[in-house]
Amino acid sequence: MDNPVARRRSSFQILAFLLALPACAVHAQPASTIPAAALIQPEALHQELQVNPRAYLILQVGSRMLFDQAHIPGAEYAGPASSSAGLDTLRARVQRLPRTQSILLYCGCCPWSHCPNIAPAWALLHSLGFSQTRVLYIANNFGADWVAHGYAVDRSQ
Repeated sequence: MDNPVARRRSSFQILAFLLALPACAVHAQPASTIPAAALIQPEALHQELQVNPRAYLILQVGSRMLFDQAHIPGAEYAGPASSSAGLDTLRARVQRLPRTQSILLYCGCCPWSHCPNIAPAWALLHSLGFSQTRVLYIANNFGADWVAHGYAVDRSQ
C-alpha cells in the first residue's frame, strides 16, 4: 500500500540529510583527477625555488591552522578549496591575473589519496583558463614530505 504522507516525510528526510552534508562533500574530487603533467615533486620544487624564489604564485588551499604552523616561503593562504567559501576566496585571488601566470597549488593536510582540497582548487583554476598551474604532490602530508626534509618554511605569527 502506497502511503503519500510517509513518502513525503521520507523525501524531506533525504533533503535534510543532503543539506546537512559539509561543503567538502559537494566539491569532493579525488586528487588522482589531476593530470600527472601538472604535478611537481617536493624535491623538484625545492630546487626550483632555490634558483628562482618567485617562480610561482604559491597558494596553500588547505587549513588555516596548517598554514600558520608552517608554509612554503612566499606562499599565500587561499582558503580551504573543499568549501564553497574557500573556492570563492581562491577565485577572488586569481581573478585579475593573466591566465599565463605561473601558479603553484598545495595543501598537505593529509595523504594525497584523501586530500579534499587539492583537486577542487586545480579544477577551478583549470576551468578559469589558467594554463601554467602546477600542483605540489604531497604523498603523506606537508610535515613529512616538506618540513622533515629540511626545506625552507615560514611560520605565521
